Amino acid sequence: MSHFSTLRTKISNAEILQQSLRDLGITVKTEAEVRGYNGQRLRADIVATLEGDYDLGWSRNSDGTFDLIADLWGVAKKHNQTELINAINQKYAINKTLAEVKQPGLNVAKVQLVVQK
Repeated sequence: MSHFSTLRTKISNAEILQQSLRDLGITVKTEAEVRGYNGQRLRADIVATLEGDYDLGWSRNSDGTFDLIADLWGVAKKHNQTELINAINQKYAINKTLAEVKQPGLNVAKVQLVVQK
C-alpha cells in the first residue's frame, strides 16, 4: 500500500520552481525518486530533498502544471508540512512575478511588490 499523496498545483514553470526551492535552501534534483514510507520510492520530474527520510516531488501533467507528490505523513514527522508547502508556493509566486516583470514590453511599467506575513 502506497503512502504517497498527489496534490494538484498551479505551478507550471520548472525552472522557477527549482530556483524557488534553492532560494529556500532546499537541495533540488531532477528526474529523481521521492523517498517515502518504509523505503518506498516514486519517480518525479523535480525532487526537493528534505532533511530526514522523506522528500517532496513534482510531476508534470499533460496540461503543463505540476502535481505535488509526497508521503505527507512522513514529511510531517520532521517538518511543518503546511508551512513548508506554503513557503514554497509563496517563493514560487514571488519569483514568477519577478520573471514576468522582466518580460519585453514591461520596460515602462512601475511595479511595487509587497510581501505580507
